[in-house]
Amino acid sequence: MGKRVAIVTGASGGLGKEFVKLMLQEDLDEIWAIARNQEKLKELKQELGNRVLIFSRDLTQSEQVHSIRELLLDQSPEIVYLVNNAGIGKMGTYQDFSVEEIEATITINCSAVAALCALCIPYMKRGSRILNISSQASFQPVAYINLYAATKAFVRSYSRALNLELKSTGITVTSVCPGWVDTDLLMKESNGEPINFPALVTAKRVADKAMKDAKRGKDMSVCTLFVKGMHLFVKVFPQKMVMQSYARSLEKYLE
Repeated sequence: MGKRVAIVTGASGGLGKEFVKLMLQEDLDEIWAIARNQEKLKELKQELGNRVLIFSRDLTQSEQVHSIRELLLDQSPEIVYLVNNAGIGKMGTYQDFSVEEIEATITINCSAVAALCALCIPYMKRGSRILNISSQASFQPVAYINLYAATKAFVRSYSRALNLELKSTGITVTSVCPGWVDTDLLMKESNGEPINFPALVTAKRVADKAMKDAKRGKDMSVCTLFVKGMHLFVKVFPQKMVMQSYARSLEKYLE
C-alpha cells in the first residue's frame, strides 16, 4: 500500500474540521478532506497546510460516493482513519420534508456511511479505525427530528455490528453519539424564538473524546455525563414516555 492517510467527510467546518485538526497530530502522510463546498475546502487547506488534500464531493448523490472508489484505486493508500461525519439534520414535521429531501438525507446519513466503510476497509490494516458520527438522537425515536433520529439509529446499529464483525482483523469501528453540538449547522432559532439546546458542547470536545474512545477500541463514544445519563434514562423508562417528553420540548419551536 501507499501513503498513510485519514479520510474525513463533512470536513470543511464544525465537527469535521476538528477531526482534520486532530489527524494532523497523527502519524499520517495525508488527510483527505471531503465536503461539498469547494471554497470552504480551499480555506481549510490554506489554514491547515499541504498535508490536507481536498476533494469536493456531494455525498447526497450516490454517484459521487461511488467516485471515491476510483480515487482509492488510483492512489492505493493505507487508510488509518475513516471519519464518516457528513450528514444532514433538519427540524420539522413530516410535512416539511420533500421527497427529494428525504432521499438525500437517507443517502448521506446512511447509504454513504455504509458504502464508504465497504470501499475503505480493503485498504485498512490492523490498528485502523473507523469513526461513524451518530447522535444522542439514536437512543430512541424523536418526533420533529424523526428522519434524522432514525438515520442516526441506523448508523449506531450498523457501526456496532460492523465492529464485532471486524474483531478478528484488528480494525475497530466506533459510533460517536454526541448530544447537541455547537456548530454553524445547528439551527439557532425557530419562528424568531431562540432554541434552548440542553448541555450544548463544542465540536472540539466531541472530537477529542471520540478519538480517545476510538483508540481504546470502544464501539460507542458518548460525550458528557448528561448524554450518558440520557442513554441510561431511555433504558430505564418506557420509550413512549421518553418520546412524548422529547416531543413536548421540540414542538413549541414549530408552532
